[in-house]
Amino acid sequence: MELELKNATLRAGDKLKVEVIILEDAERFQIDLGCEANDLALHFNPRFHDEADGKVIVCNSKCEGCWGDEQRETHNPFHKGSKVKVTVKVMKEGFEVELPEGQEILFPDRRGLDTLTYVRIKGHIKLTSFKIC
Repeated sequence: MELELKNATLRAGDKLKVEVIILEDAERFQIDLGCEANDLALHFNPRFHDEADGKVIVCNSKCEGCWGDEQRETHNPFHKGSKVKVTVKVMKEGFEVELPEGQEILFPDRRGLDTLTYVRIKGHIKLTSFKIC
């Protein structure tokens, strides 16, 4: 599954709310926010079989096609076959990602973009709800 939205407008104070069903055979999924596919302020990527850490959440940024340093969260509350809601709050200093089980991940704004115009949701999921507010 892949949803790609171009010419969006997300600024500090806006939220992206996504509900998905994680497929039973899922390896990973991702939520990307930025200017385009090679210029991402946030790459949010839960993985179920990561080579280094097993079940992990990886966050990163990408500038002109080059990845930054990964932020890895070893507590991954996502489960295959479950329906989950993820909320990404855009803040001036970064992103607050609200996860199941009350977990939150903070990821800094490394790009300094005033407006995010690109959203991509991709992976081994079925998208059931998508809202920008």
